[in-house]
Amino acid sequence: MSKIAFIYPGQGAQKAGMGADFYEKSETARAIFDQAGEALKLDMKALCFEENEKLDLTEYTQAALVTTCLAMTRVVEERGLKADITAGLSLGEYCAIAAAGGMEDMDAVRLVRRRGILMQNTVPAGEGGMCAVMGLDAAKIEEVLEKPEGEAKDVTIANYNCPGQIVITGKTAAVEAASEKLKEAGAKRVMMLNVSGPFHSPMLVPAGEELGKELEAVSLHPLQVPYVTNVTAEKVEDIAETKALLTEQVSSSVRWMQSMEYMIRDGVDIFVEIGPGKTLAGFMKKISRDVKVYNIASWEDMEKVTGELCQ
Repeated sequence: MSKIAFIYPGQGAQKAGMGADFYEKSETARAIFDQAGEALKLDMKALCFEENEKLDLTEYTQAALVTTCLAMTRVVEERGLKADITAGLSLGEYCAIAAAGGMEDMDAVRLVRRRGILMQNTVPAGEGGMCAVMGLDAAKIEEVLEKPEGEAKDVTIANYNCPGQIVITGKTAAVEAASEKLKEAGAKRVMMLNVSGPFHSPMLVPAGEELGKELEAVSLHPLQVPYVTNVTAEKVEDIAETKALLTEQVSSSVRWMQSMEYMIRDGVDIFVEIGPGKTLAGFMKKISRDVKVYNIASWEDMEKVTGELCQ
């Protein structure tokens, strides 16, 4: 028997037009987009389906992406495809928890809207930044960051995406200085990212604490299947752990590579990436070629994948 995981992308995967075909063809998906729009007092259809500048602003991106991924997920489930375990990269973890039965879809959407606003506003624009480091292993990067020289202090790892792709985070000048040190240490390439803040860095602890207060008002449900958390890269089976983990997740490293390795050890052999783009499938090629990865970014993908996996 195959063990199936649903996995969800993070910020950066969003693109205009995402989910439009689901809205058109499924009442279930339509209801999720419409309810999310009402809950947030936003024109969710315009935000997701039309070219616009808001889609790339953190405070809007997060809600738009979670709405789209959950709308797609509920259609996939209607077609008979169910997950044995879930995981999501950063913001995608909210989709993973909702898909695992731990949170209502609209609570997930409301929480990430608040999370996006907190993440965008906690550190003034320009003060913090992130940089992707290519072609240098994680242990070497950790070693360089632990012994900072000059400007390059208080830089930490934001994302362990896959072997050869790690993202660092912190004050902009410090990240730039650290990226030069990493080049000297053998990184093939370093690339400053077009983001509005130092996400997943200790600078965001206040945002996590504020989010923790929001989480207090949300009622969570016992999980129907486990999910794997970014914070520890291990599975969560007790929903009582979730609020503390989501609070911490805002300022701690996203251990995506370790999460995928954990799921493979746990017996997962089929990964279904649900949402726009193929970012996670790309990471998986570098993490393991021994598992099957499917993508559901369009209605056509959904029909093909459910057709194949639900026989």
